[in-house]
Amino acid sequence: MTITTKQYEALTEETAIALARRLYPFPEGTELVCREIGDGNLNYVFQIKDPKSGKALIIKQALPYAKVVGESWPLTLKRAAIEANALQKHGEFAPGLVPSVYATDEELAITVMEDLSHLTIAREGLIQGETYPKLSEDIGEYLARTLFHTSDFALHPFEKKRLVAEYSNPELCKITEDLIFTDPFFNNDTNDYEPELQGAVEAIWNNAPLKLEAAKLKFSFLTEAEALLHGDLHTGSIFASESETKVIDPEFAFYGPIGFDVGLFLANLIVQSITRSGEERQVVLSHIEKTWDVFSARFTQLWEQEGIEAFKETAGYKEFVLEKIFRDTLGFAGCELIRRTIGLAHVKDLDGIENAEQRIRLKKQTLQTGEALILKRAELTSIGAVTGLLEELQP
Repeated sequence: MTITTKQYEALTEETAIALARRLYPFPEGTELVCREIGDGNLNYVFQIKDPKSGKALIIKQALPYAKVVGESWPLTLKRAAIEANALQKHGEFAPGLVPSVYATDEELAITVMEDLSHLTIAREGLIQGETYPKLSEDIGEYLARTLFHTSDFALHPFEKKRLVAEYSNPELCKITEDLIFTDPFFNNDTNDYEPELQGAVEAIWNNAPLKLEAAKLKFSFLTEAEALLHGDLHTGSIFASESETKVIDPEFAFYGPIGFDVGLFLANLIVQSITRSGEERQVVLSHIEKTWDVFSARFTQLWEQEGIEAFKETAGYKEFVLEKIFRDTLGFAGCELIRRTIGLAHVKDLDGIENAEQRIRLKKQTLQTGEALILKRAELTSIGAVTGLLEELQP
């Protein structure tokens, strides 16, 4: 469903309620309650609910600027349409793992979707010690299904190239290019870190082999349109419970290297593993291994059963593709670990540690892990080798 409007204007709680009444069959006279629940930098998120019946929906509106910076950092509103379209496209291939989209409005930059308030943002739950037993299985499935089905391995070349054009997202890609692949590796004003990290940060800036590998990974991100990515898949972009997982917020969606989505998710699990110890760490390490195992197994099955590539049965080709995805995954994970520690956008997993000495120690460990994944990605040939490295680096 498309909403008809004339020009962009920011919603208020009152206008969000009025819009919800137009779009959803709430009984006449229903007293609706609206809350702005967004905690991100780029959007308003309104929950409109009927307290009596418990029925609710979400109205998400893109802002024309980044809240973390203000109006001096303008952003395209087209990203709202890209997000809604990506949710629907990914939902075709991974039903039940993304929220349902009820309506959109490109001019208002609005997406109206399923309310997921019965679930918890995975990052918040993991910080509180939740285990989310289905998380890695569900995300492994989501990654394999969405990435395979939007790639050349499953699509006619004309359809693939049409989608590449449809999901051109240069403004948000530029944010990723800068904040993940460029700024943390140079003395840039956007970087943000404690003075105690200065030595570790300067070591990164002066590490020529590391910067060369970061440049290679950036080149891959810029040039390899392999599949329709979520583009910002971290534990803050996932709602979860003991039995359910939903991926949200694909406003950074575009056609890029398959390993990018896999790497960002694994990096955020790695951060969690760094902040844990003992059996609690093993739970997260198991999630890391299972995510890759499920992804590679499902990707292999889809390749064999649904792949249209003429070379799909050529000995060694499938293995070559999966090996490349794995190397890319590790490199992109390493860049994400570094940027989440010293770049513009941090994670609560680390910043929320109240003990300053412990926080600095774990941030240094995160930087060290990121460097190792980037530099050793060709040597680490299995997910077990990766978790083994993590245990070495996380005493």
